[in-house]
Amino acid sequence: MDKNLMADLRGLEALLERAKTEASSFLNRLDDLPPAVKATPREALPLPEQGLGAEPSLRLFMDRYGQELGGSTGPRYFGFVQGGTTPAALAGDWMASAFDLNSSHPGSSAAPQVEQETLALLRQLLALPDTFSGGFVSGATMSNFVGLACARQWVAHRLDVDVAEKGLYALGPIPILSATPHSSTLKALSMLGMGRGSLVRVRAWPGREAMDVEALRAQLDSLGGKPCIVVASAGTVNTGDYDDLEAIGRLKERHPFWLHVDGAFGGLVACSPELAHLTRGMELADSVTVDAHKWLNVPYDSALQFTRHPELLLEIFRNNAPYLDVRQGPAPFADQGPENSRRFRALPAWLTLMAYGRSGYRDIIERDCRLARMLGERIEDSTAFELLAPVRLNIVCFTLRQEGGVTQEDVRGFLDRLRDDGRVFLSPTALNGVPGMRAALSNWRTTERDIEIAWSSMREVAARAAPVR
Repeated sequence: MDKNLMADLRGLEALLERAKTEASSFLNRLDDLPPAVKATPREALPLPEQGLGAEPSLRLFMDRYGQELGGSTGPRYFGFVQGGTTPAALAGDWMASAFDLNSSHPGSSAAPQVEQETLALLRQLLALPDTFSGGFVSGATMSNFVGLACARQWVAHRLDVDVAEKGLYALGPIPILSATPHSSTLKALSMLGMGRGSLVRVRAWPGREAMDVEALRAQLDSLGGKPCIVVASAGTVNTGDYDDLEAIGRLKERHPFWLHVDGAFGGLVACSPELAHLTRGMELADSVTVDAHKWLNVPYDSALQFTRHPELLLEIFRNNAPYLDVRQGPAPFADQGPENSRRFRALPAWLTLMAYGRSGYRDIIERDCRLARMLGERIEDSTAFELLAPVRLNIVCFTLRQEGGVTQEDVRGFLDRLRDDGRVFLSPTALNGVPGMRAALSNWRTTERDIEIAWSSMREVAARAAPVR
């Protein structure tokens, strides 16, 4: 055995203690770290012929990169839609790495049983019936991929084609209808061979990103009974808008379509009495996407795919081979999703759900939404910024207020300066063709103090810099 491996094994407890010290130091500074940093370009290190050992390598990493990691899991990282990591989820993630269990197959550990139990907990949080089964995947992109793969198989069956066996060559174009799909839906359509161009846009309500249900009905009527796929949004990425899931679901009584609900972050509002009306009808979906590393606040990478048609998962993803020792019993998770080998992602989610329960997550979600409204009110009264949409949930979409209009370069220049100021991080967007930016609040750590700090930074950066042209 390599001498460094032997030495590290003998000193494992000290090594883990050193790692804990570095992690604790980072977490204790998280509230004051810049949420994002522009990293310094470095020449890549060569692979050492003789390894350094774990502790010197850890020290080298911290010396080389430790000052430019950025506090993206902290309370003022408002870019994209990114949660933090609850203490319980962090402990679970560390233990998952220590246990290093492959949770794909039953019979070798309790990991698959823990995953099944976690799925049941999440169904309760999401108010989904027990008829939904599912599993963990790496993120919303893969969850959308799984849901749309099932949708493709379902449509194909209605056309007497088994796509999983015969391929797309045996199937003509499938209409996919949606008003404001996330970009990962288009990516999934590309990966599935259906193509980004197969998506047909449905008109949204004026001033909204939510689907006009009557426009959807008309497009379904025009298909003359041809089976299709409808992708509905439970929380759009720009404005946090929701399609009317209940009204869309009722259309299935007269039209043959698979309803996929992308609830990557917005599906979790089902646990809040104040907001649960937004997800009414989600139980009518055929498949549902939920991200865990967003509002559930577990570490990357973690998401859930749910479906009411588990038999389709087995048709698409089955992975039978003699060495896998498939026996009677529950279908292995390897047969229900794209990954054969899977990290024990369920453990961080199980621990955080048990640690904080429904009321804990209700508090996180309602507080983030209240704080988003607070930031929106500051922007609405501002002379430096203007809202591009009402604050409906946890996302504030706005732009710079300046004569002559705003360009994407103006926005990016402002956001670069804001990042370098080191107090808050926002990401760019465009809404209805207008360049803008968005603040997405999904972190359990965020408080009113963070909104005040972020607002001070935004005002000061806007005041001291002319637009970049």
